[in-house]
Amino acid sequence: MSNLPRFHCPSALHPGDELDLPAGTARHVQVRRLQPDDAITLFNGDGCEYQALILRMGRSDVAVRVVEQTEVSRELAVNVNVWCGVTANERMDWLLEKVTELGAASVLPITAERSVLKLKGERSDKKLAHWQAIAVAASEQCGRNRVLQVASPLSLAEAIVSHISPAKEGSTTPVRWVLSLSQGTQSLKVALANAQIAASGQSLDITLLSGPEGGLSPVEEAQALEAGFLPVSLGRRVLRAETAPIAVLSVLSALI
Repeated sequence: MSNLPRFHCPSALHPGDELDLPAGTARHVQVRRLQPDDAITLFNGDGCEYQALILRMGRSDVAVRVVEQTEVSRELAVNVNVWCGVTANERMDWLLEKVTELGAASVLPITAERSVLKLKGERSDKKLAHWQAIAVAASEQCGRNRVLQVASPLSLAEAIVSHISPAKEGSTTPVRWVLSLSQGTQSLKVALANAQIAASGQSLDITLLSGPEGGLSPVEEAQALEAGFLPVSLGRRVLRAETAPIAVLSVLSALI
């Protein structure tokens, strides 16, 4: 990975383009005290990196020329969509940062019955923007050229209706896991091995459901099982709500 400073730039980028960076990106460049003729790396989420040269540093604007485009993938070999019960403020922030670093494709915050943080209206919109900004910053830091997408919070029942459709023939095999302490769970190792066998060479598309502090309620866990989620265990210890999804992604990063 290049040692050049990396910045997310939510604009169309093409070699040869000269453009003023969006305000947020320009502020980040200025904070780094970069100067004209310095080289930087830009990415906009399309899977490529763009080397650019700073042309002008104004008081509130930065102009660059895009020099080179390179397609670089640092994504997981599987698509992982994390459905996580909304946790208390700093714990949710930390979870989002780490699942971005570990390669999750998306996060759907679940407003579970036992969630401490309750979100509605304008507060929900502000929190969503804050979470997406965390994902962008984590992508800048870890070298991803795709940006994890944070969806608007939903209840589990709403999420099942909105995001789970009948199985269709395609190039991916859908897998649904719910982290559970109930009897009858499979270990993550066994669940992954079975999923890989069922995929028969297709790539996996994993939806991982994890509860908030206190876990999912019995009603919510029953809803998940009815929707086709397989109960999976991470072992004998009880992990914190913000730790459990990270543990799963760490295993997937190492094994796939």
